Parts: sequence; C-alpha cells; structure tokens
Amino acid sequence: MQSPQRGILIAIEGIDGSGKSTLAKNLFHALQLQGRPALLTKEPGDSKLGAMIRTIVQKQDVPVCPKAEFLLFAADRAQHFAELIEPQLAEGKVIISDRMADSSIVYQGFGRGLSIDMIKTVNTWVMNGKNPDLVFYLRISPEVAMQRLQTRAELTAFETQQAFTQKILAGFEELYKDRENVIILDGTESPEMLVEQALASVIELLKNQS
Repeated sequence: MQSPQRGILIAIEGIDGSGKSTLAKNLFHALQLQGRPALLTKEPGDSKLGAMIRTIVQKQDVPVCPKAEFLLFAADRAQHFAELIEPQLAEGKVIISDRMADSSIVYQGFGRGLSIDMIKTVNTWVMNGKNPDLVFYLRISPEVAMQRLQTRAELTAFETQQAFTQKILAGFEELYKDRENVIILDGTESPEMLVEQALASVIELLKNQS
C-alpha cells in the first residue's frame, strides 16, 4: 500500500484586525471545494488545554509577566502540535493555522523585549523542529485594523495597546524581510482577492511537493 503524501503546514500571521481568521476560513473552504483534505486550526486555543490558556493570555485578569506570557503560549503550542498538527500532517492534510510560532517571536520578542533567540529555541523544541511550509503575512495599517476591531463586542488585552501594536508591526516587517517561505499580502484587499492569491500559492506548493 502506498504511504500517504506528506501534509503541508500553513501559518497565517498579522496584527489583530488584519483579516487572518477570515483568510484562514476562506482558504480552508476553498481547499475543501477542490477535494483536498484540510484542517483549520488556530493558536492559542484549539485544544482543550489551549482553550484554558487562551482565556488567561487574552483576558489577563491577573498580571502576567512577559516570560510567563510566552511560556503559556509555548505550552499551548506544544499541546497543539502533539494533539492536532503532527497527527494530521501524518495523514497528508493541508493544515491552516491562524497564528503560529512567529507570533511569539513578534509579540513577546519584539513587543515585550524577550530574547528572540530563546523564543526560537523553545519554539523549535515544542514544535519538534517542524516549521511552516508557507506563511501568509497580511500587511495592514494599525488605523485600518483598529477600525475593524472596534466592531467587536470586546477587545483583548493585546488589541487595546496602540504603542504595542506599532512594535508588533515593526517586528513582523523585520522578521519577514528576508524569509523565503513568506508571502506578503495586502490586508486591505477584498476577502475574495486574498483567498484567490493564497489558494494559487498553496496549489503551486502542492504541485512542487508531488
């Protein structure tokens, strides 16, 4: 019996309000329509443990120091990989994750001032050395992102800090300026245009893999 084709891992990154979740859902549905096995997931919060961690890091009802904040995200990521990502990759699925390791590098590294090398080391450990095959970065201004976020019933602790958002934007730009597996998309484009661009890149990756 022929072994199943290796799955591919896709991360969608960007500041809050950039359209990550919409693109992730649209890309997932587009792949389903093509009959390609796919999984839509997110960080943090797509495991039972992760759901509890997500509440802690987003609400921050008690003070959380930057190191503890990162380690909570890392714990979520470890469970995410063990419980969902690695088993689904082994089945040959296309996995689309709304955020992944790069978010920790940007938010806790560039944003909170933690050691980026240490964050990368821990990320490599919890992800068992597996990196996304493709990253879509949705580039958008903080002003447009905030306009979108203000339609939400409640903002997270990360979304209410404008100076912090500027650090995050600068962090993403620095992190992605020389990365070969990153495709930068204009977050102000229509959802239809964005999913068309992303789907074309995924199909190309699948062809190259086969």
